[in-house]
Amino acid sequence: MNKTVKTLLILVAVAAVAYLVINKAFSGEEAPQGARAGGPMAQQVAVDVFVVSPTAYQNRITSTGTVLPNEDVELRSEIAGRVTNINFEEGTRVRKGQLLLTVNDADMRAQLQKLQSNQKLYSDMEERQRTLLEKDYISRQEYDQVSNQLATATADIQALKATLNKAYVHAPFDGVVGLRQVSEGSYVSATTPIARIVDISPVKIEFAVPGRYSQMVKVGDEVTFTSEGVAEQYKAKIYAIQPNIDPATRTMQVRALYDNKNEDVKPGAFVKIDLPLKEVEQAILIPTEAIIPEASGQKVFLVKDGKAVPQMVKIGQRSESLIQIIEGIAPGDTIIRSGILQVRPGSDLNIRNVRSSEEQAL
Repeated sequence: MNKTVKTLLILVAVAAVAYLVINKAFSGEEAPQGARAGGPMAQQVAVDVFVVSPTAYQNRITSTGTVLPNEDVELRSEIAGRVTNINFEEGTRVRKGQLLLTVNDADMRAQLQKLQSNQKLYSDMEERQRTLLEKDYISRQEYDQVSNQLATATADIQALKATLNKAYVHAPFDGVVGLRQVSEGSYVSATTPIARIVDISPVKIEFAVPGRYSQMVKVGDEVTFTSEGVAEQYKAKIYAIQPNIDPATRTMQVRALYDNKNEDVKPGAFVKIDLPLKEVEQAILIPTEAIIPEASGQKVFLVKDGKAVPQMVKIGQRSESLIQIIEGIAPGDTIIRSGILQVRPGSDLNIRNVRSSEEQAL
């Protein structure tokens, strides 16, 4: 490194040290007493406050869910064959056990007639052989052969009848048949969808609640829900609760039943759920805007002796305007509800407006 460069570096270092020394000296001389004590924010900050008092509060859960049909089955034929008859209209209501579709059964019926004729023959032979056996004209072995032939023929008939029944597709329950996927003359197998039948009166409302409320939700509780695009509110009753909490979502699945007599709520619809829980008679509620979220939790500013004092709190349920405080605040405390961005710990306060729990609407 040449002398010129070294000289320049020395001059720069000297200038930097001189600047720091001079700046420190001026800072010590010019700083006002208020700034040394608490900085510029130690001057009065105009705020609105909220005086806390116990209030009756209806704890409630809001959630979203899905409408499910009471029953839902995709109709299929248990055997392969050609469709010979369709006995339903798309979109119509059917009754349980109603014949909906027939697969070609001519071959099986002919085979059944043959087996029934053989059964009649073996039945007559068994009757004659039994008479002869009683008179000791034939051996027991000769009788057993005919008896076994009769039993085999009877079993074959029962097996064929069971197969023949599979050629007829019946409605498994009362419901509405959707759009059919086959026509008369088409070939179907066990994998061919025929149509879907659903029972939509009643319907099931499925939703999830946070796991921390698992002990508060009971079978028989009433929920209110609204369907997307519809302003009307509907009421349903919880009939089943999942016995475990999902470890991935920390929620518990719940199902409620709505009678849907007018069939105005459709399966698959998105719904909003409102589930009221036990009423809390002495709840601590503060305005939602008073809460300051932090990495370590939730914080508020209390007013004490005209100054701002930070306080960590534990929150519970919330509505549009109020939030429940479970821990950290007591009745009679005064909370800063506006001007929070300008407030710092120890700030002197200029209180402009005071409100209480009784004046704050839910």
